Amino acid sequence: MIDSAIFFKRKHCILLAAAVLAGCATTTPRTGSEAPTPTSPPAATYAKVDWKALPAVSDADLQAGFVAWRSSCTRLKNDAVWAKPCATAAAVSDKDPAAIRQFLQRDLDVYALRAGGHQAEGLITGYYEPIYAGSLTRTAAATVPVYGTPDDLIVVQLDSVYPELKGKRLRGRVEGKVLKPYDDAGTIAAKGAKAPVLAWLTDPMDLQLLQIQGSGRVRLGDGTQVRLAYAEQNGHPYRAIGRWLVDQGQLKKEDVTMDAIRAWARANPARVPELLRSNPSYVFFVRNPDSPEGPRGSLNVPLTAGYSVAVDRTVVPLGSLLWLSTTRPDGSPVVRPVAAQDTGGAIAGEVRADLYWGSGDAAGKLAGDMKQKGNIWMLWPKGVALPASAR
Repeated sequence: MIDSAIFFKRKHCILLAAAVLAGCATTTPRTGSEAPTPTSPPAATYAKVDWKALPAVSDADLQAGFVAWRSSCTRLKNDAVWAKPCATAAAVSDKDPAAIRQFLQRDLDVYALRAGGHQAEGLITGYYEPIYAGSLTRTAAATVPVYGTPDDLIVVQLDSVYPELKGKRLRGRVEGKVLKPYDDAGTIAAKGAKAPVLAWLTDPMDLQLLQIQGSGRVRLGDGTQVRLAYAEQNGHPYRAIGRWLVDQGQLKKEDVTMDAIRAWARANPARVPELLRSNPSYVFFVRNPDSPEGPRGSLNVPLTAGYSVAVDRTVVPLGSLLWLSTTRPDGSPVVRPVAAQDTGGAIAGEVRADLYWGSGDAAGKLAGDMKQKGNIWMLWPKGVALPASAR
């Protein structure tokens, strides 16, 4: 849950930004551990391996991962890659691990993801759906607005001119007859936006972390909750606030977690505005009905706690079924099939995934501490050409 310039071809981003906008973006930032943004495009290799190369998973994880992936088929039933496997999977009982394994091995091939052709190990982080105290009206305690999409925000689809930039956008506002960059986060925080206020939060750090996660809930005084989801972004690049703290000598790189960032903010309230201005990206939200389902990711299906991941879609197409091997922060193994159902501005790289852990504080603690090494295998339909990267 969040669009970032890191997915662009650098030359197009530079040329287009110089011509019309300072920021170009495609998905909202989403990362629990403030991972650094790669400075070069991915160069993934898909190395075909035998099914026996996959690490073993429990029946429970197999079933849960399969169900999470199959939920994607509501969006993929007409997809050129996944329509046939989805149709076949519909008849597979999710109560029968043997039937699931038979389907997977009959219909899908296994490809190990490699960075730059050789590096098998990558970075696995976590994200979650936060729940923050707030109000639907401004109060003495709730003074931080959560904005909907501004009335004056212009979004330009680039693929009508540059087909290779499918899904990429430029954002700005019209002044006279000129399209100019939209306000950065610091300006919006200081001057506001021409946008509806969906809710009010009690802490500016809550808003920043809500924008990083890309979705969340606001807990009202009567105990009810309002669900907020990503709607738009101001077009400026996402900059990790954890990286700013490292550059300022406030935290060591290896110590950057959500808890550490919050602790620094509590200890340095006068510098919080400076910290927040370091990330020019600003996310706008839409209010959705409350639901027991997970938030919807970029594929527009509800995310499943523990079995949905955000990926770099230039390496792994949305809707793909992956096999993940990593660990929790305490070192316990996480080996399971997961569904590529989301993207994120900070989720870029060849062997890279952001694992969705659910809602609330416990999920937030787990997500915020995750900065693990891991391996990823992509399960791809037999006889279908491998993805062509949009680099």
